[in-house]
Amino acid sequence: MQQEKTVIAELDNVTKIYRKRKFVGYKEVIGIKSFSLKIYRNEIFGLLGLNGSGKTTTIKLLLGLLYPDSGRISICNTPVPNWQINRVIGYLPEAISFNKKFSGWELLKFYSSLFEGIDTNRIVEIVDFVKLSDSIHRKVGEYSKGMVQRLGLAQALIHDPEFLILDEPTSGLDPLGIKEIRDLILKLKEKNKTIFFSSHLISELEKVCDRVGIIHEGKLVKIVEHAEWQSTPLEEIFIKVIT
Repeated sequence: MQQEKTVIAELDNVTKIYRKRKFVGYKEVIGIKSFSLKIYRNEIFGLLGLNGSGKTTTIKLLLGLLYPDSGRISICNTPVPNWQINRVIGYLPEAISFNKKFSGWELLKFYSSLFEGIDTNRIVEIVDFVKLSDSIHRKVGEYSKGMVQRLGLAQALIHDPEFLILDEPTSGLDPLGIKEIRDLILKLKEKNKTIFFSSHLISELEKVCDRVGIIHEGKLVKIVEHAEWQSTPLEEIFIKVIT
């Protein structure tokens, strides 16, 4: 008998409309519409879509940075938005920016101070995990793009969250940087983390994801299971669905 999967995050019929001021009245722009999705514990779920399709809106709603106009969102059985879920979520934004005058260690000390019970041993552990031990005391201004991204992942992991939300985690990286982030994502799954990330790099989604959701014009138009892109390339499925 197949064991029932545990839902860690859910969007239930969620709609978010942006209202942009015009000379006369407002123009409504769909962020996402009638969006329903269940994310299961210990899976890697990728959200794939064109620019402006609603990926960032979905992430901001999960984080509680935006309020839905209708529908329901929950993480770990807690309605979102709710400040209490901050302890179980780790977030890596697409365009992460750190003060370049600080060292990586100083920045992680600051982020660790935002949570109770995080000691130096935890910082050392997470620095070693993201492979920054040799450079953690250097100024961030001396870091490569890949190193900055791994430091960003370290700050997202510092409080040992259950659920990770990564927005385009490999954007702008060279092939080596992409592989480093990919390997870290897979290791996090081995540590029983649940990872939700958006990307436009189809090949990376194919390599790490258990499932991929295709979002187009604010609607979740298809969820692709891992077995499906073993026989049909994900790129082919994606193009067929959105055209």
